[in-house]
Amino acid sequence: MNRTDRLYALVEDLRAISPRCRSARELAERFEVSVRTIERDIAALQESGVPIYAEPGRKGGYAIDKKMSLPPLNFTPAEAVAIALALSRAGDQPFGRQARSALRKVVAAMPGPEGELARELARRVQLVHLPPEPGAGIQPLGGEGISRAIEDALLRRRVLRLDYADAKGALTSRDVEPGVFLGGRGGFWYLVAWCRLREDVRVFRLDRIAAAVVTAERCPDRPLEGFAPDVPEMIVHGTLLD
Repeated sequence: MNRTDRLYALVEDLRAISPRCRSARELAERFEVSVRTIERDIAALQESGVPIYAEPGRKGGYAIDKKMSLPPLNFTPAEAVAIALALSRAGDQPFGRQARSALRKVVAAMPGPEGELARELARRVQLVHLPPEPGAGIQPLGGEGISRAIEDALLRRRVLRLDYADAKGALTSRDVEPGVFLGGRGGFWYLVAWCRLREDVRVFRLDRIAAAVVTAERCPDRPLEGFAPDVPEMIVHGTLLD
């Protein structure tokens, strides 16, 4: 990141969390530069008229005038992730950078616990960006009730009971621990989950799920990394599909 981009990103970062502040050390870690570089950048922004001020004390740091921030927003975590999915399609299109900036502001303006839930849910809903296949359009999801059940299970960290059809149409019932909701390949959506029947990570294509019921059982604490960091690559090549 060059200095011009970093100065722009610094303003956006402080504006996103305003009226809270961030220390020079935290900013240095976020932008992978020295504390001294951050201090020089802040001074340059102040000289150019950006209303950044220093909060003294052990928990102090740099903050930006709250009139440059959004008031608290009452989006639910699921609504925030829906916005994120829509904006993520901007990619490198015109205004793509502004779309990402807008998303940071939306999440930062959500009340603390809701914002944290939105960030956690967003880690579990991903898109794989691939060149479109000839003639491929967006494929239909499973029934609306099925996609809602998956969303609810991811949000509340609950075990899902699935009736699932394999490539030959044979149905099996199984309990799964949802990990990641992934979309992109051929327009299909996939649920990546720990399958208790197979005792391993499995990928379930959404249009093959015949039924999905959210149980009352809370999922064990299984790190997101445990759902295989190369799952997008697995889906691209069709491996791990149950």
